Amino acid sequence: MAKATKKQALGRGLSALLKDPSNDIRSATDKNADKVVGSIVELELDTIEVNPFQPRTSFNEESLRELASSIKELGVIQPITVRKMDFNKFQLVSGERRFRASKLIGLETIPAYIRIANDQESLEMALVENIQRQDLDPIEIALSYQRLIEEIEVTQEELSDRVGKNRSTIANYLRLLKLDPIVQTGMRDGFISMGHGRALINIEDTNDQLEIYEKILSQQLSVRDTEALVRKHKSPTNSDTAKQKSVPSFAKEAKKDLAALFDSKVDVKVSNSGKGQLIVPFKNKEDLQRILKLIKRED
Repeated sequence: MAKATKKQALGRGLSALLKDPSNDIRSATDKNADKVVGSIVELELDTIEVNPFQPRTSFNEESLRELASSIKELGVIQPITVRKMDFNKFQLVSGERRFRASKLIGLETIPAYIRIANDQESLEMALVENIQRQDLDPIEIALSYQRLIEEIEVTQEELSDRVGKNRSTIANYLRLLKLDPIVQTGMRDGFISMGHGRALINIEDTNDQLEIYEKILSQQLSVRDTEALVRKHKSPTNSDTAKQKSVPSFAKEAKKDLAALFDSKVDVKVSNSGKGQLIVPFKNKEDLQRILKLIKRED
């Protein structure tokens, strides 16, 4: 108990030191910097600003309330990390959930580790610490990796060493960013898993991606089911291919003539009974009107 009291008193002493204008610490070489940097200090919440480099973009309200309840009972067990910005002004590097939960229950101070870092170092610290410690969704992790590569200018190999992840793992996350934004949103909201997303990456056409994505949701397909559906889409069965090729000669001739007439790709589908469809795509309203004029002219 005596040790805990001494630690708290030390934190209050450092807090007072930080509020003294004559001891304004801006670099690791400044006077008393060694007493503050790397130490746990009780900081007033209103002296801390949110980190603009924070990779997490959404916070579950129910989860925050649960954390706030835990903090109310036990206190903040793991200090947040901040960097010093100006006199008695700090910016979050990591621990935004603890910061938000503490504000939620009306705390005035929070224990914090103080770092001195420039914007680039702060970005790297925030992204790396969040990737390693926070329960980010797959897209948030992918975006964090992308930002590290682009803004810190590191290769995937160098990033692998910094975050302690295999290069193949990083590559798999980054590939998720090639998915249609609607699919990415579905992953962020928990409608599909990263496994579903990795299967859908193999579908290049975004319309086909969305079609399969809708089937995953409506039919509650597992990852294995999704992988099978993607394989089937990419490699049609022999029977499917045969159906596609079994277009009667009269329909093929009509397709050829119409394609020449409309100066556009024309598709034709014919069932075994002889019934069929002609599909004439158009690029826009003007293109459709052009095709209609050609049809009327033939009449």
